[in-house]
Amino acid sequence: METNLINVYTGSEVTVHLLKGELEKIGVASIIKDKFRSGITAGFGTGVPSAIDLFIDENDLEKAKPLIEEFKRVND
Repeated sequence: METNLINVYTGSEVTVHLLKGELEKIGVASIIKDKFRSGITAGFGTGVPSAIDLFIDENDLEKAKPLIEEFKRVND
């Protein structure tokens, strides 16, 4: 099965982890990509510390969309 990851949210580490937890409650897996932290670990700086990305599988978008929209409305 092919997965197509799509970015559904970009924000601070705290808000990204909050949304990840809410998505897990409804059975939607997600992946966090933190370019800033990855760059520091690799020995060079890249990205912005407050711009952490949260990705989900495109197939889960319809299920997750109402939760994501409400989360953005409350937290942005």
